[in-house]
Amino acid sequence: MPWDEWEQLKAEAADKDTARMRLNQLPADPGSSSGGGGGRSDLVVRQDDLGAVGHDAFDLHSRLGKQADIAGAGMNKAGAGSTMQAAASLKSRSFATGSVMESIVELWTTRTKTLLQACAHISNHLDFTKKMHSQDDRIIAASLRNRDGSAVPVSRINEYFT
Repeated sequence: MPWDEWEQLKAEAADKDTARMRLNQLPADPGSSSGGGGGRSDLVVRQDDLGAVGHDAFDLHSRLGKQADIAGAGMNKAGAGSTMQAAASLKSRSFATGSVMESIVELWTTRTKTLLQACAHISNHLDFTKKMHSQDDRIIAASLRNRDGSAVPVSRINEYFT
């Protein structure tokens, strides 16, 4: 593409009154800490948000543990699930599919356990995070009190950030 054609396309795009792509930056926000000092942070996480994500992870863990168990589904007295029973039956009749089915059940079980561990980790971590932030909030609230128990005025708190 010749350079003048590129310049023409850029000029046409700039003339259009449409949303433009911005790379590697956001427009300056007067309320943000990077845009001029309102002290507002961009990342806000509320206890309800953490609770909802943790609950969803716990719910997924519970449902996945029950519904994704193909190794144990239709279990016989020997403890083999219906898929593994079918695999054993096929293997005993010299069908290669039997070995493949066994491998698939083993792979599925391994991957399911990994996913279950991830869900449990997310749920437990978010529970831990909520607990720690609550403790941090209590410590901060206690440290921002005068000797008589009254709250420290905002003007004194701002001294810590200047």
